[in-house]
Amino acid sequence: MKGGVMHASNRSEATTPFYDASIRFAKAFNNKLAFKLNASYLAAKDWQATDTRDQSFGLGADNALYPGFDRTPATNPNYNGVNMYGDENSSNVSLASFRPVFAQFMQLPAAQLNAIDPRLTQIVNGIKAISAGTGLPASTIINGILLPDQLVARTGYAERDLVDYRTKSLKLSGALHYRLSDKVEAIVQANWGLGTTVYTSSDRYYIKDFTLGQYKLELKGDHFFVRAYTTQERSGDAYAAGILASYINEAWKPSVNSAALASSWYPQYAFTYGGGALQLFSQALQAALAAGQTPQAAYAAAQSAVSANAGLLNGVARSTADAGRLQPGTAEFNAVADRVKGNPIPQGARFLDRTNLYHAEGMYNFKKLLDPKIAEVLVGGNYRVYDLNSGGTLFLQKPGGSEYNIREWGGYVQAVRSFADVFKLTGSIRYDKNENFKGQWSPRLSGVLTLAKTHNIRASYQTGFRIPTTQNQYISLASPVSLLLGGLQVVRDAYNLNSYADQLYAYDDTYLSNTSDRSKWNKIRLTEFKPERVLTYEVGYKGMIAEKLLIDAYYYNSVFQNYIGGLVFINPDNPKTLGAGGPLTVSSPYNYEKNIRYQGFGLGLDYLLPKGFIISGNVSNTTLNAGGVGLFDGKRNRNVLDDGFKVGFNTPKYRYNASVAKRISARSNWGFAVTYRYQDAFNWIELLLPARARTADNNPQILIPAYGTLDAQVSLKITSVKSILKLGASNLLNKAYTTAWGNPQIGGMYYVSLSFDELLH
Repeated sequence: MKGGVMHASNRSEATTPFYDASIRFAKAFNNKLAFKLNASYLAAKDWQATDTRDQSFGLGADNALYPGFDRTPATNPNYNGVNMYGDENSSNVSLASFRPVFAQFMQLPAAQLNAIDPRLTQIVNGIKAISAGTGLPASTIINGILLPDQLVARTGYAERDLVDYRTKSLKLSGALHYRLSDKVEAIVQANWGLGTTVYTSSDRYYIKDFTLGQYKLELKGDHFFVRAYTTQERSGDAYAAGILASYINEAWKPSVNSAALASSWYPQYAFTYGGGALQLFSQALQAALAAGQTPQAAYAAAQSAVSANAGLLNGVARSTADAGRLQPGTAEFNAVADRVKGNPIPQGARFLDRTNLYHAEGMYNFKKLLDPKIAEVLVGGNYRVYDLNSGGTLFLQKPGGSEYNIREWGGYVQAVRSFADVFKLTGSIRYDKNENFKGQWSPRLSGVLTLAKTHNIRASYQTGFRIPTTQNQYISLASPVSLLLGGLQVVRDAYNLNSYADQLYAYDDTYLSNTSDRSKWNKIRLTEFKPERVLTYEVGYKGMIAEKLLIDAYYYNSVFQNYIGGLVFINPDNPKTLGAGGPLTVSSPYNYEKNIRYQGFGLGLDYLLPKGFIISGNVSNTTLNAGGVGLFDGKRNRNVLDDGFKVGFNTPKYRYNASVAKRISARSNWGFAVTYRYQDAFNWIELLLPARARTADNNPQILIPAYGTLDAQVSLKITSVKSILKLGASNLLNKAYTTAWGNPQIGGMYYVSLSFDELLH
């Protein structure tokens, strides 16, 4: 049993309790039959993500991320808060996009303008009057005064208004073991869990009452095993917070409704902004002319007056468009939110994931057939099926409405040879085949040289691969940021991407409001989607000196091939990918065609002091070979390779740990441990950014700050009740930190626990 409190100053309730209890019971009836049962339950109010800094595209390097992101909705019409949702809706709508609409309004009679919105009559009459008085074309006034080339975002909702931070986790498991003989055992095992939490991916997801079951049958001997299991996911009432916020906004007031412009959010904003700008311009123009300025100088002065009051115009326009907006906590807001959460994607925000995995594997060791002095040889194989089932909310559907299955199979052989108990050589090779990709060979070779029985020198060469995830392969999800598509050919075909191969373009480093200017776009060449591969060699040493100092050191160097990155592109002529406000941004996994190289090292030291005291320390380094960053210099890892490719390395260069501890022993009933952990600051590229913002040059400047935490624990063994009492803290000094972009702020946890063990000595 463990209980305590959590504290973080950014939470709606700074200090809250948490509870964690678990129990295990096992019994052998005889030398044949035994069983074990486990149960655990955790309940708490989770850490909260409350970062309101502005991450919208169009931010310049002078923002310095930079370090404040200090713009607000009042100072940036395109404000997109990190943990604000619904304000992602700006990708395809800007004030400039209404210029053609206003040009059409100029041709309509007053009665028709009044029927659309009475403000239009005043605006159109004002444009005509200024045009007649200055001789300027109406289009110049519309484009230069009323509707600047400015992106505008809808007003968002805070994360805490969209999710419930009460988290829980229930885990149950049981197993029945039966010995068929002294060397063969049969096992039936079941694991089941239920949980509620919030996690970060391309959106912030509220996983409510999610369940996961795993059920296994196994036959195990001293030289073989055969097992089969299934893992069954059930998404419960899970939903995406970003989609929820966008749909709440749309349910209250649509962004653009061509049949009812006056009751749509963006037209209301544009009409109000344009009307206010026109009024300011007219007043400033008349004043300048009355002061004797030339028409050209008066026009420039009037333009400057409008620009100087852009913030005021934005505030009035946003307030007008937001009038009557649904407020969190009200019955009206809750009713709309519940309706959106209840509807599956794409009509709502709910996931309907009921995906199952089926897996079978076996291994046989030839030690009974081969002399171990020659070699120890074993072989194995596996077969796996992913049965995708999201009801069309997450994965691409077949023409008949069902979703795809993914089948994988593979096999391996491994041989181990020892030479006089001094040198051990291990070699293996395996072959794996996924039905959607070519087969993968992955050989490995390693050797360990043992000197004086306590010094081990190791070297290895390994190859590995990663089959793209089920989402990488088949995702088909319209998120608030973009349309997320898998990389398989069948997905590309479903959205006509290859049929429009000559019209696929990636965005350059800046957002282009004029999507017809293809000269500034990078042409996309869709290539075959492949699994990732890595080739690594490592050398290391692990040994004991004077029976007091344990040293573990290593160095590795890796080559990464076919890295799966994110591709952001737009296809303006493809109706299948056309969004409501203009061309829809598409994000898809994509293989980088060049090698990526990285390396690293680590050193760990443990020193045994008298009376059971131990001091320990370790350091690890991970370095991406890009941008002139060296293994031992003080530079941070980059997220951009030398050719400009943006790779989500998102990894600190250094991590450190230092601790002092005393273990409970037969001679002492008390112990303690104090550990300090430190992690470097590092750059970040994040999916929560708008898709087009992720292509900006200033993006790699996003910084996850360095942090250090102090953990401490004191333990007391109470022999009379066969228990250990612990008093401790995680992040004892309560210095708030975050581990990734968009993640919650983590504070301190303070706890007391009691562990009872019937077999405690």
